[in-house]
Amino acid sequence: MSDAAPPPVPIRDRTWPVLCHLAAFAYFVLPALGCIVGPLVVWLARRDLDAEVREHGREALNFNISFLIWHVVCVPFVLILIGYVMLAVVAVTWFVLVIVAAVKASDGVLFRYPFTIRFLDAPRAA
Repeated sequence: MSDAAPPPVPIRDRTWPVLCHLAAFAYFVLPALGCIVGPLVVWLARRDLDAEVREHGREALNFNISFLIWHVVCVPFVLILIGYVMLAVVAVTWFVLVIVAAVKASDGVLFRYPFTIRFLDAPRAA
């Protein structure tokens, strides 16, 4: 008998699911639409190859589209000054939730963003 340890169980590569969420930071390169374009590019490139990327990408896109809508809703309120507070709350919430989702994705968990309108829904079985 050999005392060799059993081979390690391969750990699933979590790079693409994490990138689905972190690609939203393209917002800082391409304001307004970068938060959608980044996750969209990752999702479109990998969704047919990996079911996990398909789910994470769909969730990231739904959240970032919702974030953009919240942002647009806050802009008119800038005229009465409360909009600045609203924009700050939306921005900080977006930043924190994107980081939380990326960390959860690296742990292999699908994070369901709160306050998200589900534009892209899971396909229904026929």
